[in-house]
Amino acid sequence: MEEHYFELVVKVSAHKNLFADFLSDTLPVGFEETDEGFIIRSEDDLETIEWGLEQFCSALEKALDETIELETVQTKLKNSDWVKNYQESITSLEIDKFFIHPVWNEPNENLINIAINPALAFGTGHHPTTASSLKAISKYVKEGDSLIDVGCGSGILGIGALKLGAKVDACDTDIISVNNTLENAQMNNVSFENVWEGSCSLAEHKYDIVVANIVADVLTFIANDLKKVMKDGAVLVLSGILDKYENKVMKFYKDCEMVERIPQDEWVTLILKKGTKK
Repeated sequence: MEEHYFELVVKVSAHKNLFADFLSDTLPVGFEETDEGFIIRSEDDLETIEWGLEQFCSALEKALDETIELETVQTKLKNSDWVKNYQESITSLEIDKFFIHPVWNEPNENLINIAINPALAFGTGHHPTTASSLKAISKYVKEGDSLIDVGCGSGILGIGALKLGAKVDACDTDIISVNNTLENAQMNNVSFENVWEGSCSLAEHKYDIVVANIVADVLTFIANDLKKVMKDGAVLVLSGILDKYENKVMKFYKDCEMVERIPQDEWVTLILKKGTKK
């Protein structure tokens, strides 16, 4: 262990969720969320991350045509128990039938437990899109259903479906996410049917439920691929959508019936159903 580590305290005046998404995609380590922003800790200097946050903030201001206050303060500190302090900051979470808990916390005897290791991946259940996707899985997945998790990330959604008795495939274009999914599945004592690097277009059959928690633009790009792997009457869970882009996304899914809309903060998860052939 190095003698010192770096701590970057970040405060933002608005759109904290968007900054969280940026950090999740950028950082090789986890980060702590605070009421005002984030705390990032690393044994490596965080000046590059600080610069990236400034660039992201500037681009966001231009895109949204508004002023966003960003404050970053980096400090070099003596290395002691910051890993332990970080672990203690990650709390367990109840989401409908599920109890999401860090590996170092005790499970809940009354709920379906999903153990997560925040150091492995960013899908911990705390982000609104992950939480609302888990709510949808809790409600719509039945034992014996076939499901594919497209853009699986940490694998938390597929693991939830597996624990409900579904047969689950998963895919992601990022090999790190694929490996994280496999590691998290092993940690939770469940097994996916198939997990692969690449898109859902490589799937060999169709599914009762298709889940895609990605971002709005990608959901429009892969709309045809998602619909091709759905059985007639299948349920489609679309998440990762800022509510202001909901209508844009729905233009690509006009042939699907809207079953439910799950809003949370400035995000929305859409539950659609593929029509049955006559």
